[in-house]
Amino acid sequence: MKSKQWLAGSLFFFCLSQSLAQITHQRVFDTVPYIMHHHQNRLKQFEKDPMSTGQIIFLGNSITEGGQWQAYFPDSKVLNRGIGGDISFGIINRLSEITERKPNKLFLLIGINDIGMDIPEAVIANNIAKIIQRIQSESPRTRIIVQSILPVNPEFDGFPQHYDKQYRVLMTNQLLFKVCAEHEVEFLNLFPFFLDNRQRLKSELTYDGLHLNEAGYALWVKILKSEGLME
Repeated sequence: MKSKQWLAGSLFFFCLSQSLAQITHQRVFDTVPYIMHHHQNRLKQFEKDPMSTGQIIFLGNSITEGGQWQAYFPDSKVLNRGIGGDISFGIINRLSEITERKPNKLFLLIGINDIGMDIPEAVIANNIAKIIQRIQSESPRTRIIVQSILPVNPEFDGFPQHYDKQYRVLMTNQLLFKVCAEHEVEFLNLFPFFLDNRQRLKSELTYDGLHLNEAGYALWVKILKSEGLME
C-alpha cells in the first residue's frame, strides 16, 4: 500500500515538475515583469509623438509592434501602436491615446496573448466589442478594421503556452467575426493566408512559431494592398 502511495506521489510531482518546466520555458522577455517594463517604455515613447489627427494606426501586441508600418506604406501617415505582450484589457486601458488622435483608419490585431493566459474566448470577444464601441463613440469617423488572430506553429519551442491552443484561435476568430458584424465594422480574416497544408502557421513566415519574420510581414502587407485597405 505504501509503495502504491509513494508511486502515486512520485507521479504527481513528476507531472507537476514537467508542467512547471514547460511554463518556465516561456521566453524570459515574454514574462510579466518584462512586459510591464516594456509596456511602460512604449507608452512613454507614444507620449513623445506630436498629437496629430487623420493618421493610420496599427494597434496590437508584439506581432503589430514588429511591423515597420511606416516603411511598408511610405506614402501614408502611419503610427505603430503595438506593444509586446499586450492583451485586450491592455488595449482598453490605453485606448484614449488612440481615440484622441482621431485616426482615419485603425487596424486592430489582439488576442493571442489573452489565449496564452487562458482568458475565455467570450471575454476576448467582449473586450473587442468594448474597444469598437469606444472608438465609434470617441472617434466616430475612424474606419475600423479588426484583423483575425493569426495561426501558430507548435513545431517551434519558444512559446508553449500559445502553441497548443490553435482551436481556441479559431473559436475566438469566429466570435470576432460576429462582433464585427454586429457593430458594422470590417473583419479581415488573415488566418487562412498564413496556414500551411497541416493547418499551422507556415514555418517560412515565422522565426519562432508565433511572431512573423520579414516574409510574414510582406504577406500581411500584400493582403492589405490586395484588399484595397491602404488606399
